[in-house]
Amino acid sequence: MKTQTDSGRLYCPSAAVRYARVLYDLRISREAVETARKMFEEVPQLHDIFVNPTVSLRKKLSVIDKVFPDEIRNFLKIVCKYQRMDLITDIFSAYDRYCDEQNKVLNAVLTCTVPPTEEQRRGMEAFLRKKYDADQALIEIQHDEGLLGGFVLRVGSDEYDWSMKGRLNRLEQTLTRR
Repeated sequence: MKTQTDSGRLYCPSAAVRYARVLYDLRISREAVETARKMFEEVPQLHDIFVNPTVSLRKKLSVIDKVFPDEIRNFLKIVCKYQRMDLITDIFSAYDRYCDEQNKVLNAVLTCTVPPTEEQRRGMEAFLRKKYDADQALIEIQHDEGLLGGFVLRVGSDEYDWSMKGRLNRLEQTLTRR
């Protein structure tokens, strides 16, 4: 399956994953990766330089040498050489996911009307660690009054809907099927 990047270029999403795995396998520190990510976020012109076909490879490599930490330069040069800098944001995102996967860290999103108590949060984390065989469960909390009460817990493609809105929707579906 191919999708389009923001620049309109077609690519296979697994390319970003392959680069992310290489980045991980090179044992480049998370700090160096985070520094590079922040540089791309704070200076969008860097991305423009690297994806611009009129800028020579020599100039691009020179910019990498001047701007980025030593530890990640060679990786960025390879990505640049193979004209994949348009994927750099996807590569960094895939790197984060791969690191979490390797370290058995689970990320979940809890959408609720009222934040859980510390005890409830610990209970959810314990449930997630056991259910998904994770060493650590990180829960991002989002507020949504539209749920009318209760919560929705999402982990990857799994969803646990214990919201009043979800219960009402299920009741409505049950009643209209008859």
